[in-house]
Amino acid sequence: MEGLLLQPPQGPLFLRPRRSKLAPRILTRPHYIPSKSIKTFINATLSKPTAEIPPLPTSSSSSHENPLLSSTLSSPPHRANKVSSNSLQYPSGYLGAVPERTVKDGDNESIVNAMEYLTNILSSKVYDVAIESPLQLASKLSERLGVRIWLKREDLQPVFSFKLRGAYNMMAKVPKEQLQRGVICSSAGNHAQGVALAAKRLGCDAVIAMPVTTPEIKWQSVERLGATVVLVGDSYDEAQTYAKKRAKEEGRTFIPPFDHPDVIMGQGTVGMEIRVNPEVKIIGVEPSDANAMALSLHHGQRVMLDQVGGFADGVAVKEVGEETFRLCKELIDGVVLVSRDAICASIK
Repeated sequence: MEGLLLQPPQGPLFLRPRRSKLAPRILTRPHYIPSKSIKTFINATLSKPTAEIPPLPTSSSSSHENPLLSSTLSSPPHRANKVSSNSLQYPSGYLGAVPERTVKDGDNESIVNAMEYLTNILSSKVYDVAIESPLQLASKLSERLGVRIWLKREDLQPVFSFKLRGAYNMMAKVPKEQLQRGVICSSAGNHAQGVALAAKRLGCDAVIAMPVTTPEIKWQSVERLGATVVLVGDSYDEAQTYAKKRAKEEGRTFIPPFDHPDVIMGQGTVGMEIRVNPEVKIIGVEPSDANAMALSLHHGQRVMLDQVGGFADGVAVKEVGEETFRLCKELIDGVVLVSRDAICASIK
């Protein structure tokens, strides 16, 4: 677990200046009750008329119904600058890529947007298929590091990962007539199983595009859930291109693994189950050779990796999603990079 140790950097590093009181707090309690002021604010926002809260784009909304989605579709295509993962490196376990942001008095737009996410997370449909996984104290690791470390046991989900939450939440919102045309996604494994199980529960056909490098045990697990697997391309990006093209040709609904509000809301139920506390620090973790988010935060805009390491295949993407980046830029407190050796040591 050396890749998760947060220590002050020693010597010159390619880090942004850290904000005051940025050091993450260790989770010492499995449950937390928000303060009265937070409760009051949440209740006040939830009680607002719908017209006062701008809706986020959903799987069933059109550009005419949703101004946020319309502006996204009408904006010019994003052309990300290509960069090397080696252009931003710091020792494994150190905190860097801290977003530069300021809070303006009276600026309620981002707060209202966050509350819209929260209200949708609270009403998510994920529990039709997922469980509220427990927090488990890692006693030996806690003793070794001298802190209390709690693990969110998402490996206890029916498909052994949190990805089921987002896939099902989005698919459950797709109109039935559209759902009957089938769904398609691209994935290296966990999202694929989530879509496959969701399709089985909802009674629709699912096609899963996976890179040809996908281990046999992963695509066989998807097939056992009833989905059709197509092995195509050498990377996730190539599999995604194929999936989006086939979605248009066959009228299927493309289910993205991360860059969609409905998917993000489904995954967000994990955080809701841990605690609601504005003082919690959120730290991202990326492989040092697949650090697209850290580099995007460092540059203040989305960038594309010229090459991406595939050892941690579930996060081997060259470019982060638009909505994903927007949220991370506003909410996370930095990114820890981990080397391949650190990942192997943690698994061991």
